[in-house]
This record gives sequence, C-alpha cells and structure tokens, in this order.
Amino acid sequence: MLAAKTRWMQSASSIDDVQEWQKQAGVSALVAKLCLARGWTDIAKVKEMLKMEEQSFHDPFLLQGMPEAVERIQLAIERNEKIRIYGDYDCDGVSSTTIMVLILKELGANFDFYIPNRFSEGYGLNIKAMDAAKESQIDLVITVDTGISAWVEIDYAISIGLDVIVTDHHEPPPRLPDCISVINPKLPTCTYPYKYLAGAGVALKLGQALLGRLPDHLLDIACIGTIADLVPLTGENRLIAYHGLKRLNHTRHLGIEVLLENAGLLDEVVNEEHVGFTIAPRINASGRLDKADYAVQLFLTEDREEATGLVDQLNEHNQQRQKLVEKMTKEAITWVEEHYPEQKPKVLVIAKEDWNIGVVGIVASKMVEKYYLPTLILSIDQEKGVAKGSARSITGFDMYQALRTCDDLLPHYGGHPMAAGLSLEVSNLEHLRMRLDQCGEQWLTEEDLIPVTRVDVLCQLEDVTLEGIEELSQLAPFGVENPRPMICLEQMEIKEMKKVGANKNHLKCQFRQSEAVLDGIGFFLGDRADKISPGAKLDLIGQVDINVWNGKKKPQIMIKDMRVPHQQIFDWRGARQLEQQFVTICDEEEKLALIQFRTETVIPTHIRELVTVITLDTEVQALEQKTEHMLQKFSTIVLWDLPRSMEQFEKVCELIAHGKNIYVVFDHQQDHYFSMLPTREHFKWFYAFLNQRKSFDRPRHGQQLAKHKGWTLESIDFMIEVFLELEFAKMEKGLIVLHDQPNKKSLQESIAYKQKQLDIQVEQELLYSSYQVLVELIHRNQSRVEQKKEAVSNGF
Repeated sequence: MLAAKTRWMQSASSIDDVQEWQKQAGVSALVAKLCLARGWTDIAKVKEMLKMEEQSFHDPFLLQGMPEAVERIQLAIERNEKIRIYGDYDCDGVSSTTIMVLILKELGANFDFYIPNRFSEGYGLNIKAMDAAKESQIDLVITVDTGISAWVEIDYAISIGLDVIVTDHHEPPPRLPDCISVINPKLPTCTYPYKYLAGAGVALKLGQALLGRLPDHLLDIACIGTIADLVPLTGENRLIAYHGLKRLNHTRHLGIEVLLENAGLLDEVVNEEHVGFTIAPRINASGRLDKADYAVQLFLTEDREEATGLVDQLNEHNQQRQKLVEKMTKEAITWVEEHYPEQKPKVLVIAKEDWNIGVVGIVASKMVEKYYLPTLILSIDQEKGVAKGSARSITGFDMYQALRTCDDLLPHYGGHPMAAGLSLEVSNLEHLRMRLDQCGEQWLTEEDLIPVTRVDVLCQLEDVTLEGIEELSQLAPFGVENPRPMICLEQMEIKEMKKVGANKNHLKCQFRQSEAVLDGIGFFLGDRADKISPGAKLDLIGQVDINVWNGKKKPQIMIKDMRVPHQQIFDWRGARQLEQQFVTICDEEEKLALIQFRTETVIPTHIRELVTVITLDTEVQALEQKTEHMLQKFSTIVLWDLPRSMEQFEKVCELIAHGKNIYVVFDHQQDHYFSMLPTREHFKWFYAFLNQRKSFDRPRHGQQLAKHKGWTLESIDFMIEVFLELEFAKMEKGLIVLHDQPNKKSLQESIAYKQKQLDIQVEQELLYSSYQVLVELIHRNQSRVEQKKEAVSNGF
C-alpha cells in the first residue's frame, strides 16, 4: 500500500443524477459531476457560468452608502475641495488606490493619495495621518481597502474637521465608523446581491457609480487586486477576473505591460495563476519591504523609462523578500521545535524581536504548510512593548472569530476566517497563546489536523476527453470557492512511470483503464516511483488540461497526490544497492519485519540493526502457532532468504496476508536449480566406482573424475554427502571408503537428497520465475486466508 499525502474529501454522484444533469444542461460528464459535487443545483446559473459574456455587473447603487458617497464626492469636485485617497500597502490596496486615482483624475478632481508605511504606521488609519491630512488642507478622505474597524481614528478625523468616506470589504466589527458613508458589501444591513468583493472591486463599483458607466478600462487593475486578495472567485468577482484577464492580455497601462514583459509573460496568455504567483508577489514586495507608493506609481506611469526603473525596483524587493522569508521561516521552525519538541499546541503563536513585519503573513503561510496548524507570526518591538503580525488558518478554524474571543487583548485586529492581522502588547502574548490554544482544543478535531484535498469529480478515464476538458476550462477563472477542478481516477494501471528532471524529482506517467490511456506529470513526486510496484493499481487526484505538442492535442493530468489502496509486492531479487534501499524503507516504514527462513543465511549487521528479524522454524506445523501473533504487528514484511520448501512458503504467505507491503529478496548462498541433481543411475555408477577403487581421494582425484564423467564437483560432493548420510560409505584418513555390508536404503531416506529436491523446486518457482508469476503465487496462497474466514463465518 501507499498512503496519500493528504486526506481526500470527495462527494460522489449517482450515475442517474449525472446523466439527468447532462441531459438537462447539455454538458459533458465531467462538468455534470463537478456541478453536482459543488452543489450547483441551478442549471440556469451553470449555463451562465459557461457563458460569461452574457453576464452583467450589478447596479452599484445597490450598495448601502453609495448614494451618499457619490453625492459628497461630486460636491467636493464642484467646490474644488482637496480629496485624499487613503489606501493600503498590499496588492489589493495598491489596486484599489490606483483605481480611485484614475477615476478622480477622469472626473477632474483635486486629489492626492496616501498609503501608510507598514513599519512606522502599521495597518489602517492612524491619528498622525489624520493630522497630516488636516495640515495638507484635505477636506475629504476616501479610504480604499481599509477603514471598517477604524472608528476611533475616524471619530478623531471628524473632530478636526475632515469628512470621511469608508470603502472596505473586510469583516465589519460590532461598532462601525460614524461618518458620511460606509460602503462595504459585508455590512449586515447591506442588501447588495454579492457580498465578497475585494477592496479593488468596491473601488471599481464606486467608480462605476461616479462615472455612470462601468470603468472597464480599469478591469485589469481590479482583476489583479481581486485575484491577489484571495477573495472568492464567484459571482461578480469572477466577472471582474474574467474580463480583467482579457484586458490584462491587451493592457493599455504601460507599467503593467513592462511588468509583464519583465516577468516573461508578454507573449503568454496571462491567467489567474500568473496573477497570483508572478504579478501579485512583485506588487506586494514593494509594501512589504519599502513603500507601496512605488507600485501605485508603476500602475500610473506613462513613461517607459520610469516604468522599467520601477519594475527593477520591485524585482529587487521581491528577491530580498524571498531571502527574508526563507531566513525567518527557518527561525520560526527552530523556535517551534525548541519549545514544542514533541506535542505541538493546536494553535502556534510565534513571536520574535525585529522580525520584518512586511513578510510575517508569508512566513505564517509557510508554517501552516509545514505543521498544518493555525499560525500567528508576530514581530516584537521591545521599545514600544508591542507585537504586530499576521495569522493564517486551516479549514475548521475561523481565525477572525478566534481573535474576537481575545478582543480585550487586541487593540487592533481584522481579517477573514483564513487570514488576519493583529497587534497587542507584548505582556499579553502568553494570554493570547493560551486563549487561542483553548479555541483550537474546542474547535479542531484530530481529523481536522490532517491536510485536506477537496476532490470534485470521481470519474472513469474514458470521461477525460478533449471536449470535456475544454468545457471545464469555460468555468475559469479559478480561485477561492471556485478552485480549479480536482478529479479522482481510481484503479489506474501503470503503463509507464519514470523519474524526470535534472534532479529526478518529478514523475512522468502514462495510465491505462480498459482501452483509455492518459498521460500524467507529477511535479516533486519523483520519490513516489520507488514506492509503487509494477503491478500496482493507482488511485490518483489531479487537474486535467490539454497538452499541445507538434500541433497535436492530448488530455493530460497534473498529478497532485496518489495512493495504492492494496498490498504491494516489490521484487528485490538480485537487486543492486540492496543495503541502500533497505535504509530508505526503514526510514519510511515503522512496522517492518524481516523473515529469515534459514539460520545459516547471513544478514548484514547494519541491516539486522534496522529491522526486527523473525527466524522461522523449518517445521511447517510449528509456523502458525509460533509466528502468527508476532507477524500481525508488522505491516511491512521482507522475505530475506529462500524457504526450505514450497509448503513452508505457502504457509508464510497466509501469515503475511495482512501486510501492506512485501519486499522479496530471496538471498541465497548456492544455486541448486542450475546444478545437476544426480539420478539413480549416477548414484549406481558412483557406488560401483567406489567399490572397485576400495577408496577415493576426493581432493586429489575429484576434478579428474568430474572431467571424465562430465559432472560437476558439486555433484560428486553431493553424492558423497548422501552416501555418508545413508551409511553406505565412511571417511577413513581423509579417504572415502564403502562399508562392507551396508543396509539397503532408498535415496528418499536421505535428508540431504530430499532437501536438494526441495531446493531445486523452490528456486525454480520462487527465484527464477517472472515477477507476475511470483505475485500470482503469493496472492493465490494468501486467498486461502479469506477462504478460511468465509468457511468459519458460514459455520464450517
């Protein structure tokens, strides 16, 4: 067996349901199964999803607070009042700020923008920034992607004569800012049809309301912020991403074009993965290590030379960020292992002085990947006595609600169920650890602590067609709550499997089921090749796409995980580097036993030290009662040497039927199968020869006799051994001499003769048989266990 690396969660659909869906929706089996698995029961909506061009954006004035915000902004423009856009330093904040800048510029407003410094000011609005706005003769502050929790700072702003409009998308706290307008689709009293807009999406809707039309020329920027912020890619967000990606592939924003060119994407069809893993990290790097203003300037510039310089700066920041993340992650792991060498708490709260506050969120994500526990990474400022940081969570633990239980300890916090930001006094760190761990103990089960892979579609290989994959792709762009479909294929035969890549750490495969064949590639799964036997039938999960090579299209699966749900038999007969292979399986298999059939067989000392050696009796009758209970403890069995008989082997096969993996070595000291078994005529001639010679000096004349008769020395030695055992002959002064009147005995009375016959049979059937024959032999003998159990259950 081979265990999967994650816990697969899948929902099966009945054949009748799938066929009915196919019929009603006019879709492929793949899409029908996906829709049923995700609970998309509205066929009309699914058809809409497949035809994005026919969908339209919602009326922005359905957002609570929108009329008041538009009225106040229009008044400010009429009066030439000075407006300040107050943004945030992440990619969504940068995108939101840029959208608002371009909207106000188009409207002829008098404005500027301000993004707080992550290191000196922290997240969100602050009193000093409000004072600075007043000093700059600002009349109206418009927040983007921030402000929903800043009622204290907004009260202060109003008290010094500033008007404030809040546009945000984060979870609203119990107390909201009391200002001209608060626009947030998550407000409990807001009836907007879609609740999950990113900050850039809310800014886009405000722009739509101000312009009286959708600012579709800004959809590429809104798309970057939306995808980067990991909001659900459903509903209107999906519409923003869909049209935004189209715009992004033909962007008119010079800075974005230069960024794409620098990242090697200018000639690519840019998709949501390019945005999430290539574009967004570069934009985020600016605010993580320096000022986010650079990223806004990049989006706004119309000068190629300036754009190139800004992109270079962002790239340099991104490289520094990567090194910093690696260093801090190592330090965080060291902290955990030193403080919790054995039992880990249910929630990790890790704090250290002078950690870079700009990358704590990334480090938290890395720690979740390693430990699969909700994690908070905090940077301590000893001078101020404050710790600031970010949190990342796992399925089953709502981080925002957990922080709400610690409300009295946290002067500032906000976020989502899976991610949050916070600050607190250093003196409260231990209280925070204790309370969050209590939440973890109450909310998380042991099963919750096993990484989950959600599987959408369980299908047959024949379902994976070019047409089906193309139809699935129409459900893109994929992201949160609309992830790229994960399909599961069961009982796949392996047609080809090999390690590829410079370090042989990737896996290239070809699978077969009935007449259907599918290519597969598994990145960083190369180590699994050594853990899969040639006859294994695999279950695998992955994402399907179309591979185009030399103009030909073929379905392909990008393998994410795999398992073998049945016992595996590995053929290590005559294997090279046997000792190295043993070290590998001993590192990975906890319950491993090595069966030694013959006490005279040598087991290398360092291998013996790694495993539990069970030496079996030669008497078959004694096997079951002596070893059955002992062997049950072991899931991995190594058959080290050759049994003394097939009967012994058959019994052992029954005893190890429970094993998950069986490694067959069959180490042997002598080849009996290829040495001659003397016939009765051979023995008769040799006896007459000895009788005539009266004595025989084997060391001096054995080779001459062998050459004369065309025998081997081993055959002569064997006949001498049998004659001595049956007392036909004896040794006198190193010579072989016949007894004068020996008792008549059959060759079958010789233990050596019978064992030689058994050894030849064992070697023929076990050592020199093909892998397939060996596997069938083991399985045939193991099947008797089930037959016995069935007989017992039936009362026989």
